[in-house]
Amino acid sequence: MSGAAADADVQYNPPRKLNRNDAKTLSLSALGGALEFYDFIIFVFYANVISQLFFPATLDPFWASLNTYGAFAAGYFARPLGGVVMAHFGDLVGRKRMFTLSILLMAIPTLCIGFLPTFESIGYAAPILLLLMRVLQGIAIGGEIPAAWVFVAEHVPQKRIGLADGTLTMGLVSGILLGSLMALAMSLIFSEQTIQEWAWRLPFIVGGVLGFVAMYLRRWLEETPIFKEMKARKALHDGIPLKTIFAHYKGAMVLSGLLTWLLTGCVVVMLLMAPNLMSGTFNMPRTQIFTMQSFAILATCLGCVASGMMCDKIGAAKTFVSWCLALLVSSWVFYHSLGTASTLQIAALYAITGFFGGILGSIPYVMVHLYPANIRFSGISFSYNIAYAIFGGITPILIVWLNDKSPVGAAYYMAFLAIMGVCMGLYLFKRKI
Repeated sequence: MSGAAADADVQYNPPRKLNRNDAKTLSLSALGGALEFYDFIIFVFYANVISQLFFPATLDPFWASLNTYGAFAAGYFARPLGGVVMAHFGDLVGRKRMFTLSILLMAIPTLCIGFLPTFESIGYAAPILLLLMRVLQGIAIGGEIPAAWVFVAEHVPQKRIGLADGTLTMGLVSGILLGSLMALAMSLIFSEQTIQEWAWRLPFIVGGVLGFVAMYLRRWLEETPIFKEMKARKALHDGIPLKTIFAHYKGAMVLSGLLTWLLTGCVVVMLLMAPNLMSGTFNMPRTQIFTMQSFAILATCLGCVASGMMCDKIGAAKTFVSWCLALLVSSWVFYHSLGTASTLQIAALYAITGFFGGILGSIPYVMVHLYPANIRFSGISFSYNIAYAIFGGITPILIVWLNDKSPVGAAYYMAFLAIMGVCMGLYLFKRKI
């Protein structure tokens, strides 16, 4: 089928109660997503250490950090390649195969980073190899997240898509929590000097091994009922899905890109970069920061499920307006409390902001409803990965620059994204999503 839309009968699953097979699909998908996202994210927890080990010692600390976040950003710039290729075949030959392949492509470079020689050993070859590993990780994660969202949405009944994608996104975010807990454990077990010398490698080695475990677990997953039905009815797209998307779904692509921009703020700025701001600018103890971050990530996980369930109950429009307004207020108060409020107050504000940052759990709900089933994977993957390559790639560099100008520069960035989220919520009323 080469038209703009697939057979209407195979867009979503009919109403029914969630069953044991749904629970297995959600749990295995979320667990695999958590392990793969851990592999991709653990890099940022050791950004300061990596900047010292993989770049010349003569570099100014600001430029060393900028180079390290540039390597981190390279992973985002590589996302579209993996996303477009995997999504193309995911729409043509099946979701499950690409869902399993992505995790293998993540495990290998993560394990390799754990064994990379440093600048002191091989000079400029060290940052080049590091950059290459990040590119490979980016290709893998580019196929993983859209595949996961589509995979679980096409397994559950239509009225449970919000819960399913919120739960899956919770699994992805919990990968950040795993990284935070690993960093906390490392700081408790090893001294700063030992971590600097060799112990920083352990989280990457563990991540690589866990990636292979996750790949094994995905063997037990089944292809989605939606894809099976499209295949049986010969309703699969018989051309190039992206051609149809560009011809008929430009508006959906723009909206998906803006949703992804909001997602980057919730993940990159709030969860990943805030700890480095708290330690570098406000000189808070790293152990204390990692503890706060862990609670904030846990709150975000809960927020992902809660916002997804709200989409099922009241729709995405009302959910976005209310949650983004709350995110606007909470993030502004949190950033302005740094350096002035007590540790307990900062921890509470960080957790509250994290909870409302859980709006990212409702983002896939909207995306799934923007595209027909036979081009859904390609539509979500292309728009999501292009937007993440742009906004996820430049955000770390922009936040470093903003924080160099103002200690709370990130607050203005988050305020802008939250207001944009409210505007998107108002637009969703028109789309009746």
